[in-house]
Amino acid sequence: MIKARLFMIPGTAESQQAIDDLKDMQITIPHELIVVDISSSPDLLQKYGEVAPVLLIGPYTLKTRFSRQEIMVALGAARDRENQAKKIDEAGWEERTRRGQTVSTADRVMLWLSKHYLGLFNVLLALYVGLPFLAPVFQKAGLTTPAKVIYTIYSPLCHQFAFRSYFLFGAQPYYPRELAGVEGVITYEQIAPDPVENIDYARTFIGDERLGYKVAFCERDIAIYGSMLLFGLIFAITGRRLKKIHWLILGIVGVLPIGLDGLSQIPGILDSGLAFGFLIRESTPLLRTITGFLFGFLTAWFVFPLFEETMGDTREFLTEKIAVNTSQKNSHGNL
Repeated sequence: MIKARLFMIPGTAESQQAIDDLKDMQITIPHELIVVDISSSPDLLQKYGEVAPVLLIGPYTLKTRFSRQEIMVALGAARDRENQAKKIDEAGWEERTRRGQTVSTADRVMLWLSKHYLGLFNVLLALYVGLPFLAPVFQKAGLTTPAKVIYTIYSPLCHQFAFRSYFLFGAQPYYPRELAGVEGVITYEQIAPDPVENIDYARTFIGDERLGYKVAFCERDIAIYGSMLLFGLIFAITGRRLKKIHWLILGIVGVLPIGLDGLSQIPGILDSGLAFGFLIRESTPLLRTITGFLFGFLTAWFVFPLFEETMGDTREFLTEKIAVNTSQKNSHGNL
């Protein structure tokens, strides 16, 4: 049977007129009328509020002030379309109809995710960027086993070079290589044996009581994921209304600086300086943090609004489906 779904705000003359007209047409074109009150649903009110009542009959949509004749035409067209679909593939049509009328557990889970995905993302990001800071805290407290677990978990995710990492509870917050040219600090070469050739030592060196203990994430990764978390919080506070930035802004301001800064350091890791000569360079903690921040923040600004568009469509579709299903059950229960 044809289903006519009326999204309306109770008490309006247009809504009541549409209900009366549809009831009068039951004899001429039998159909099931499902009345959905949108006043209690923020999502449906946002979608249909300004143009309510909205009547959906199959693929046909009538908005605001529609005549009795328009309803009759839409019902007739929907009936002809339904009959044609049954002739072509009756079993498939019945299956599609059944799925459209059934609200599954997966539907409810997806609706929940579409509403709360941002909070979930922010919690995961907070854990992801926050756990590396617990490693030096545990190490300082003498809890070496949980500290080692965190260092081990994050080792495949980050190079963990001591000369590109922040330190807590020590003489200074970082120990850059001499090549970085940071004045007034103890350099990595002054605290590590055979520092240039032995990269494995730079990965595994976590510090000591005097120098402090290494955060399990490098300076740049902290800036990347920390800035993504910052944007996620801003995006949530602003009601997820921020539009995505242009991809050129992401490329020029976000990707290009971090690419140049990161790639230009590779010769300094592969070679002691003899073969590459003037190409050898090492970035500073400040520059790694700035480029990481720009990349992470602008990437989030590009990706999060795109994700919200998809989740918004999912949220609207499932909210409408569940509201229609609930109204249909209620109307049957009142018969």
